[in-house]
This record gives sequence, structure tokens and C-alpha cells, in this order.
Amino acid sequence: KRKIMIVKKVFQKSPFRGTHGHMNKTKKQIAEDLKLIDVVVEILDARIPKSSQNPELQELIKNKNKIIVLNKSDLSDEKTNQKWLQYFKKQNITALLSESNSGKGINDVISQIRKIAQEENEKTLQKGRAGKKVKVMIVGIPNVGKSSLINRITKKNSAKVGNKPGITKQKQWITIEKNISLLDTPGILWPKLNQEEVALNLAFTGTIKDEILSKLDIAYYLLKYLLENYNRNLINRYSLDQKEIEDILNNTNNMENENIMEIMDLIGKKRGAIVSGGKIDREKVANIILEDFRSGKLGKISLEEPEL
Repeated sequence: KRKIMIVKKVFQKSPFRGTHGHMNKTKKQIAEDLKLIDVVVEILDARIPKSSQNPELQELIKNKNKIIVLNKSDLSDEKTNQKWLQYFKKQNITALLSESNSGKGINDVISQIRKIAQEENEKTLQKGRAGKKVKVMIVGIPNVGKSSLINRITKKNSAKVGNKPGITKQKQWITIEKNISLLDTPGILWPKLNQEEVALNLAFTGTIKDEILSKLDIAYYLLKYLLENYNRNLINRYSLDQKEIEDILNNTNNMENENIMEIMDLIGKKRGAIVSGGKIDREKVANIILEDFRSGKLGKISLEEPEL
């Protein structure tokens, strides 16, 4: 029930609610621009490749040369990264790992673009025409690291970058080499965000703006997931006692949510998130957990695994 309430809140307060006209306009513009495009580079968040892939874009770009870039791979589980690479390979889609903040993997992306550009030019020459400038479109939902990646590729601050969703506002062409141009596009979410898992994953990673949902709710479900899948990361980060955590989780006298909140309070004590009267400041604990996850301080964590 609580999960359903979170999804309802996304609809009630969502920044993209009521802006369907704007998103439809952007979608139409992308469809129009695609007529000029030779290669589509789709940026996904390596922690949530499925949730960060806009399903409405897939129909538009299905007949184009496509490169998947799993960005922020320095924040995701290395073993799961390899599973995703294998997953896309089985679909005959080139997928690459990148870390736009450090620049790791960017050369691989450029090399793949060059490879496709060369193939496209060879096709043009075979038709008896001179080599053309190959046009590349960069697409991705907000906050996936699109602009940072573009700046790494172009080696300059061509695209506006920010740590909040939706910084890129309009399309812009950027020449990266003599025969290759990049088209950046605004990051768009799709209107029908009605899947619980997708909504939560986008909230965990900060794609849905924090002011839309209760941080306490988001942190609660993230903590629940981490306790089930990355227990050791939590214990190491917050110096928790393994047996104490197990005892709390196995306490059948309490509801599951009570046990999880008890563990959240333990983290609060360890982090000094205490207010007058010795009570735990749960909002502060929520902020700590979310920030530690998003910054990688909780370790390399993936929220989704592919179906191989």
C-alpha cells in the first residue's frame, strides 16, 4: 500500500504532470530530427538500465544505428554491469560502460562512433557520392549524465551541466570531429510513469526531484532493498552489528516496516542524527542514506538485473 501511495504522489505532484504538451512537442522534434541522424547514442544509468530507458523513444529509434552507454558505471555493481553488457549483446546492440565524471570509457564511446561513421561513409562512397558528415544524436532521460558525457567527448563545456534533473533545455549541435557532429537533446521522462519499481528506482537515483516525494519514504524503500541485497555495504558504512541487524529483521513480533525503521534509527544514532529528547531525526537519516547511495559512499550498487 505504501508503495502504491508513493506512485500516486508522483502523479499528484510530478513536475512532468501537466507538461505533456511540452513533452509531446519534444518527442515530435526528436522524431523530426531523427530523419537527419545516422547514429543514436542512448545514455542509461548503469544502476537502473531498464528504469532509465524511455520506452517511448525505443519505437522512434528502432531502425537507427544505436549505441547504449551505461553511464555512472562507477556507482553500479561490477558483476551486474557485465550481465547488462551480455544482455545487450544478445540483442545485437553495442553497449559500453562509461564514467562521465572521471572520463573512463569515453574513448570507447568515441571509437564506436568513429567505427559507425566510417561504415556510413563507405556506404555513401559505394553509391558514388562524396563522404558526408555523420550526425549523431544523444538521447537520455533527465539526470542520467548526458551533458557531462558530451562535455567529455567534446573536451569542453559545450553542454550545460547540473546535478538536478532537466538542466538541458534545448537541442544543440556540437562538432566533435571534421566529419562527425553531435546533437544533444533535452532529457524527457514519459508521461505514464505508473510502475512501482520504475518510480522508486528513479526516486532513489534522484531523477524524480526530491521535493516531489517524501525523502523518508524513498529512504525507507531504499534501505529495505539494501538490507535484502547489499546488507554488508550497510554494515560496513555505518559500523552496524551484523547479529543485531539479523535479530531486528527476524523479530516477528513487529511489522516489517517497524523493523526497518528500527534499523534506520540505529543508523541515526551512529551518525549523530539526534534531536532534543534523544529522538532520532529520521529526515536527517533519510538524507544521509540517499546521499551516501547517490554518491557511491555505500559502495557499488545496482538496483536492476537483466533477464538473461
